[in-house]
Amino acid sequence: MSRQALTSIVAAAAGGLVAALIVVAISPGGGTKTRTVSASTGAGAGAIASDEATHETLANLIYERAAPGVVAILASSPGGGLFGGAQGDSGSGIVVGARGFVLTNYHVVAGADRITVQFGGSGGATRRAKVVGVDASNDLALLRVSPQGLRLTALRFGDSSALHVGDLAFAIGNPYTYDQTLTVGVISALGRSISSPNGATIGGVIQTDAALNPGNSGGPLLNAAGQVVGVNSQIADGQGGGAGGGNSGIGFAVPSSTVLSDLASLDHGAAAQS
Repeated sequence: MSRQALTSIVAAAAGGLVAALIVVAISPGGGTKTRTVSASTGAGAGAIASDEATHETLANLIYERAAPGVVAILASSPGGGLFGGAQGDSGSGIVVGARGFVLTNYHVVAGADRITVQFGGSGGATRRAKVVGVDASNDLALLRVSPQGLRLTALRFGDSSALHVGDLAFAIGNPYTYDQTLTVGVISALGRSISSPNGATIGGVIQTDAALNPGNSGGPLLNAAGQVVGVNSQIADGQGGGAGGGNSGIGFAVPSSTVLSDLASLDHGAAAQS
């Protein structure tokens, strides 16, 4: 991973009136833990003119290039996952280097005693993974698997501070264990704030209407260039929380500006342990 690729990008700040929404972490299994998100009204607006054929072609290209770098994660624990009583929680992850590093959400793997990563979708190679770095305050975790025998496709990160409301957004992940699933939407708002599993506030969060469901946690939110601009982490639950909450059209991704800054320190820690 190059020093330039790990350079922190400063996210744009936003202000305005605040409203409360109920959100749930998008990792399946038993109950869920709800929390509030502040909704800033200071976001700008934009539009993209694109005919349907162009849109479909772009989605095809992005999927073909990015899907190999998105993995499915199964985290098992004796007492269940962080947000419920399930014996196994599933999520998604992003390949970030040729050395076998995979980035995901902390809440996907928290408390797990066995983590399995699958590459390339159903029937693809599986590897046991270990957690080598954690930032619970930003709900991020870095895993490592043995890269031997794997053809790893690392995804490239983009500049989340360059996003505009209305930009196309693409999510690839493992919703409800349907691996390698693509959903398409737009950037709905910028500068949101959500609560991490340990109660800390994550700022500069991206809101999207690309469908996110339990199991999408830890997967990439991509821009029209196929670059990772966020890590999909939570969804708003219009039913007031509870088990089984699914896509509401309001999803949240930790911005790449935060992710890249964290990745530099997490990767340095991982290198020190290897």
